[in-house]
Amino acid sequence: MRKLFVRCGVLLFSLSFLLVSGLITGGVTPCAADDVIKWRMQAHLPMSSTSFKDSIQAIAGIVKERTKGKFIIEPNPAGALIPSKEIFPAVKRGMIPIGYVDSGYYATDIPLGQVAALPMAISNIWEGLYINKIGGFLDLLRGEIGKHDVMFFPDHLEPTEVVTKKPVRSFADFKGLKLRSRGLEAKFFTTIGAPATYIPGAEIYTALATGTVDGAHWGGSQGANSMAFYEVCKYHLKPAITYTCQDGWFINKKAFAKLPKEYQEILYKTLDEQLYRRSVQYAFQEAQTLGKVQKEKGVQVITLPLEDQKKMAAAATAIWEKEGEKNPDCAKAVQLMKKFLKDIGRL
Repeated sequence: MRKLFVRCGVLLFSLSFLLVSGLITGGVTPCAADDVIKWRMQAHLPMSSTSFKDSIQAIAGIVKERTKGKFIIEPNPAGALIPSKEIFPAVKRGMIPIGYVDSGYYATDIPLGQVAALPMAISNIWEGLYINKIGGFLDLLRGEIGKHDVMFFPDHLEPTEVVTKKPVRSFADFKGLKLRSRGLEAKFFTTIGAPATYIPGAEIYTALATGTVDGAHWGGSQGANSMAFYEVCKYHLKPAITYTCQDGWFINKKAFAKLPKEYQEILYKTLDEQLYRRSVQYAFQEAQTLGKVQKEKGVQVITLPLEDQKKMAAAATAIWEKEGEKNPDCAKAVQLMKKFLKDIGRL
């Protein structure tokens, strides 16, 4: 009897702890005393990332200010609550009401998250904004994610640009170049003769320093600089392989529906504005960082000749077609992209 009493006591204590921590209640902590609503949020970015401060913490601050401190989003850096690859499933199941993660992580649940990164398609920010907000791609992506009872708001467009240990000055120079890549980009590089393999972020620097790979990408110049790639890679290659807005906020629809109407409108408006605001800010920071590493770290920027860029684009189209075969929405997305590129004379 005494053992049963002790076990019950331990169970009650554990349940109480979970309730207080907000895990059982889906990461939502209502404080009845002053009507404050708190949402626990998990991000896939470390606190050292520029986007943790300028995107995640910035949005939390704007929402808090616009709701006069009555609705608080509590950001957690990578791994603080759950592993990064569990963020979307956790939001989907209602374990947490909101998460910030790369949609490309979830190829099975979100095939369009891969199509968002078609290589040699989008070449700058205005093109990315147009195809997403006006051209219809974002509507398709939100529709696919919405089937999981989850809302999606992209954060910003960013480039995928390669840094290398030796100069790449032509299409032919990719032959035999060993690269660290992932997803569609890896397929693309392998197709053009540069065998690409996936290496986890924490291991990339060592792989570069030891010669396991000759180059890598981690976003654009900000990502490469934050990962110390420029210590061993003195060449930064342009143009970007792609511009994507895969990073963003995933929100559980039921949690959103429980918010007061006023807070729903504020959150929606704040996140909807973010794609424009942060994309422009990010572009400025990219230029700022690239200028700095050229001056302080001796990095050389190489822009491939136009004819070589055309060869790369031609090689990429076969990958586009394969992605379009995944499902009807992917096929429609690829057609949207091709039409857009034809309209602006690039295809």
